[in-house]
Amino acid sequence: MIKNFIGYYRPYRKLFILDFTCAVFAALLELAFPLAVNRVIDTLLPSQNWTMIVTAVVALFAFYIINSFMQYIVTFWGHILGLNIESDMRRDLYEHLQTQSFDYYDNQRTGKLMSRMTNDLFEIGEVAHHGPEDVFIAIMTIIGTFLIMMRIHVELAIATVILVPLIAFLIVYFNKRMTGVNSKIFKSLANFNAGLENAIGGIRVVKAFANEDYERKRFGVINDGYKYAKTAFYRTMAKSSSINYLLIRLMTLFTLLMGSYYSINGAMTNGEFVAFILLANVLVRPIEKINAVIESYPKGIAGFKRFTETMNQAPTIVDAEDAIEAPALTGNIVYDHVTFGYEGSKTVLNNIDLTIKNGETIAFVGPSGAGKTTLCSLLPRFYDVKEGAIRVDDIDIRKMTLHSLRKNIGIVQQDVYLFSGTVRENIAYGRLDATDDEIWHVARLANLEEVINNMTDGIDTIIGERGVKLSGGQKQRLAIARMFLKNPPILILDEATSALDTETERIIQTSLDKLTEGRTTLIIAHRLATIRNADRIIVINESGIAEQGTHEQLIANAGPYKALHDAQFRD
Repeated sequence: MIKNFIGYYRPYRKLFILDFTCAVFAALLELAFPLAVNRVIDTLLPSQNWTMIVTAVVALFAFYIINSFMQYIVTFWGHILGLNIESDMRRDLYEHLQTQSFDYYDNQRTGKLMSRMTNDLFEIGEVAHHGPEDVFIAIMTIIGTFLIMMRIHVELAIATVILVPLIAFLIVYFNKRMTGVNSKIFKSLANFNAGLENAIGGIRVVKAFANEDYERKRFGVINDGYKYAKTAFYRTMAKSSSINYLLIRLMTLFTLLMGSYYSINGAMTNGEFVAFILLANVLVRPIEKINAVIESYPKGIAGFKRFTETMNQAPTIVDAEDAIEAPALTGNIVYDHVTFGYEGSKTVLNNIDLTIKNGETIAFVGPSGAGKTTLCSLLPRFYDVKEGAIRVDDIDIRKMTLHSLRKNIGIVQQDVYLFSGTVRENIAYGRLDATDDEIWHVARLANLEEVINNMTDGIDTIIGERGVKLSGGQKQRLAIARMFLKNPPILILDEATSALDTETERIIQTSLDKLTEGRTTLIIAHRLATIRNADRIIVINESGIAEQGTHEQLIANAGPYKALHDAQFRD
């Protein structure tokens, strides 16, 4: 884990060296100040040479100016270093999440993933800046201060630093305690974010069912869980801080007492005594700095552990080593003895054999849970078959790169996902380099032109989160326009009109008829009226493919399809 962490410093070696060098020089200048005061008191002050005293003070002031400049570099560029590392980790995490297949997201909550992208990585960025630098400078300062103290007075130096091992032991002890508590905090915060995202995302449902009190109580539980976890952390931090504060101040008082004794007895000069007091204060600072690192280090290390866990979770669906870029597919599809079941559940599809010809429109019907959507989801490799194979144009889809395969497949679902930008941006998502003329052309094909012209800002109208400002029919037409722009040879329509009223469905169906022309089309439908003209209707039940044929053939067979048809149209 440490090796992985250090790897993020490599692109910023020069920045790290600059920051680290300035921090070291700043610490050395701090050590030089007590020695300069010692020389002023013991040498310049007895000589009463005012000119030399003023010169020494001006020289010290120049040192402080240089030190201030270095402190600026350490503070600003050091944090930029941490920010760069944090950003790189966030980029890597986002790119890794993009590689995950549907089965990963089936078991994840959005709020938890957002927490890992934000809070966890912020703490890691702080540790990336302060961790190595502050700890190294602190150790260097402690050793340097002790050596200078030994040079001034051996017995007093030993007596002064006798408490340092005890302080170090307590630092390690409380550090372990806070690392454990911080892991609980991050878990509570992830649950908090997940609950908050769920409550805000579903606010319309909450209000529709008048369940504000229930949600308020449920939010109170996760809010209290986060509060209690933070309380435990602050309790541990307070114990660490107060005990270390007492020990550090005790060390300073001890130095003052013993230094006074040696000074009165003539064992050390007044200048050495003052220098020793100043050095004791310098010795205190790195210990306080380590104490401050304690507060951020457990958060950062706990966050990096979670980051590493996520990054180590390999995607289940990846390109094969010998995968090829899929050519422009024509859409001849073969399901060859395909068997599939979701993780931890029974088999959904068993030994499915199906051949679909180029340009054919196939409709899948049957009871909910029979595997219609699953069958279509296997084609773009949202999930991988357990047994058998799926081939398109005689090429096993597992031999194609995922990107090139999915470029050839378009999907229009009942629950359309729209981004919170403009109408133009959502249509252009079908092909990001599309021109305005192309965008308007597909809008007309989707019967969307009049709708756009009636909007306040036309095609640049903001449609709200998930297209909340649009009706169901307008969302569907926008999704169809987006698919026209993508122009794939294979099309999957997953109950695209089942949630619409009759008049809107008629308009959408007209747009879909245009969209499906010349494409291999797979339709998942509950409303049988929308698929009467399909080239072939396939009835799927728990046993697999029950029957297939045209509407007329299946009605004449008086099998499962006719039973479904009669149930819908008995009135």
